[in-house]
Amino acid sequence: MRAPIPGFTTRFAPAPTGALHLGHAVNAVWVWGLARRFSGTVLLRIEDHDRGRCRPAYEQGILDDLDWLGLAPDGLTTDDFRAGPVPQRQSDNTARYEMRLAELEARGLVFGCRCSRAEIARATNAHEELELVYPGTCRGQGTGVRDQVGLRVIISGEAPERFDDLRLGPQIQDPMTQCGDLLMRDRLSQWTYQFAVTVDDWEQGIDLVIRGEDLLASTGRQLRLARLLGRTTPPAFLHHPLLRHPDGRKLSKSSQDTGLAELRATGWTPARIFGLAAQLSGLQADATPRPLASLADLFD
Repeated sequence: MRAPIPGFTTRFAPAPTGALHLGHAVNAVWVWGLARRFSGTVLLRIEDHDRGRCRPAYEQGILDDLDWLGLAPDGLTTDDFRAGPVPQRQSDNTARYEMRLAELEARGLVFGCRCSRAEIARATNAHEELELVYPGTCRGQGTGVRDQVGLRVIISGEAPERFDDLRLGPQIQDPMTQCGDLLMRDRLSQWTYQFAVTVDDWEQGIDLVIRGEDLLASTGRQLRLARLLGRTTPPAFLHHPLLRHPDGRKLSKSSQDTGLAELRATGWTPARIFGLAAQLSGLQADATPRPLASLADLFD
């Protein structure tokens, strides 16, 4: 792994669609450990763009878990989030997303799309549960930019994206063959993950994104979208190992994997959770408990 440039700004960005689990602890070890080792800044972002699945109770649980673990962000604190609207909660940023969308629309890069996931899957002979490649069905059809249609940005016409992951090395990705024109807002007027995080990372000054390997494939399309939006200096990326079940599935809230709150209730300490997370992500040989203050030592 290559060391990041000291003084970077990164983020811990959970979605309030369930409780934090050990997989989030792995990400926290990498985010806070690298930041403390290389004089970085950690911002907390609540990624609640999916209004159908996010719940206030889940956000409350996330903030409680972070406080118990001692993981204090350097920007807005967990108390700031509890107090009310903040610019690092995606549901509070509609005006900013609308502004960026309008800028792309003014350049002729946005079109309305009526296609559902099922229709795209049928058109491309793909399984609906897998990542789908949008075939361009509605591009050029004159579907206006309005409510009740999805909004996509045209991302074709460029060479493949090249970037150097700090852990995985040189990468080449072609967003047009991976996903096609990006959906930015769905038919329910909800902002998509790809669009919201790209805008957020730029406007919040994130210059190092530390996240799991499951999001590696998103990197090229986010770099391209950031450039279309006007970001001239892209962030660096580091994709860390995922915590997985024995059968290879990653831990997830949707699978109801053991939450940190449940571990806490059975007597686990933050140091024990950090030690296990460090072991399972390859940062130490065993699960010896590791205090928060020593996370930086994992990256010497």
